[in-house]
Amino acid sequence: MGEISNQSVGSTDSQAHLRTANRALLEHVVSLFGTERAGELVDCYAPDWVLELPFADPPVRLEGKKEVGSYLGSRLGIFVFTLALNAVHECLDPDLLVAEYESDGYVRSTGKPYRNTYIALWRFRDGKVCGVKEFPNPMVAATALMPGSSVSTSDPHKPTDLASDEEHQL
Repeated sequence: MGEISNQSVGSTDSQAHLRTANRALLEHVVSLFGTERAGELVDCYAPDWVLELPFADPPVRLEGKKEVGSYLGSRLGIFVFTLALNAVHECLDPDLLVAEYESDGYVRSTGKPYRNTYIALWRFRDGKVCGVKEFPNPMVAATALMPGSSVSTSDPHKPTDLASDEEHQL
């Protein structure tokens, strides 16, 4: 019986270490979005990672760095924002975290603010992100993309020099 206990403790310690490492990676990834260090994101994801966007129009499921990169690359510069992590919820599986975060930025073409909230399932394998299933509020994006009056000049999030903001895009 003692041997089973020791294995359970070791397993529990191993799972706790894995959760801690995965949470640190999640925090690192979120901190890189919209910054001059966004290029570091490529090293955070497994080559075969899966991105699922069920609320996209139409819903999207992408597999692998090349497919995900092509999809995201075609949208670079539309939304310019940073992310802030609000909460992380652990699951029974130490390689799965539920994250709540928010964006703060604007839409380049309209100048309108883009401040969305997200809930996402983040999956990890071997120290890398291997899957993200993200649920933002689709109405926030739709409203920000709609042509019309843009942000007032007193809004601190309105771009003043788009050329210098290029490094801060997604």
